[in-house]
Amino acid sequence: MPHFLGECGDCPNCKSKKSNLCHKYPLNFSGLLLDGTSRMSINGQKIYHHVSCSTLSEYIVLDENYVIKVDPRLPIEHVPFLCCAFTTGFGATWKDVNIEKGSTVAVLGLGGVGLGVVEGAKQKEAAKIIGMDIHEMKSEKAKIYGITDFINVSEKSISELIKDATGGLGVDYFFECTDVPQLTINEAIQSTRMGYGTVIVLGAGLVLDWQMSYVPLMFGRTLKGSIYGGIRTHTDLPSIIDKCISKEIKLDELLTHEVSFNDVNKAFEYLKEPNCVKVLIKF
Repeated sequence: MPHFLGECGDCPNCKSKKSNLCHKYPLNFSGLLLDGTSRMSINGQKIYHHVSCSTLSEYIVLDENYVIKVDPRLPIEHVPFLCCAFTTGFGATWKDVNIEKGSTVAVLGLGGVGLGVVEGAKQKEAAKIIGMDIHEMKSEKAKIYGITDFINVSEKSISELIKDATGGLGVDYFFECTDVPQLTINEAIQSTRMGYGTVIVLGAGLVLDWQMSYVPLMFGRTLKGSIYGGIRTHTDLPSIIDKCISKEIKLDELLTHEVSFNDVNKAFEYLKEPNCVKVLIKF
């Protein structure tokens, strides 16, 4: 499995076991390999390596540390779901925060990442798992993975809806899994419990800067960012793969569409449909 994160095991972050962000094999946005070069070109023009792995390609070049050995018992069509998406959400429930039994959890955005959070929260025995989306259809898959409640967030403000669903208290954990966190982050913070509520930002949007009120954070709330749900690629990922092989985690429900590589543009169109979760591109 090609990946955008490595794990050397020797740098300060790897040794601390507090982070999955390796210093030696980092998440690389330069478009170049770690030695500062690109190994591919076409007609003399340099081709860049997107976050090291460039997986939307027939041929890729990457350092071997960014390659994870996968047990062949895992169906090949399930492997891509674990490179990011589902693993990001699932991992965040026990690596970024350790959800306690009986907790209340809200998940905004019920795509591949959000469904991973739902599965993780269910396995951590959360008492209430509130799934939120603007599409009612998203609730169908989310119920399979374990939500106890569904809220359509197009009706009124997120914080109002969450407070209504939790007797005015707010949730213990709020997972932001959309691609527009700049529109939701303040509401997410307001949706958590005063004193110890935590917001985990898993969604990656295109807007890098936005305004945020710090006042709710002064009342004991925490805002935490995350890459890949805190999962270390060589240390943690194998245990998740084992859960998938044993069917403790059911990945079949994630696959909603398949396209050939020649029809790759259809995949992007499918992503706009409310019934789409993951699209498999076959080379």
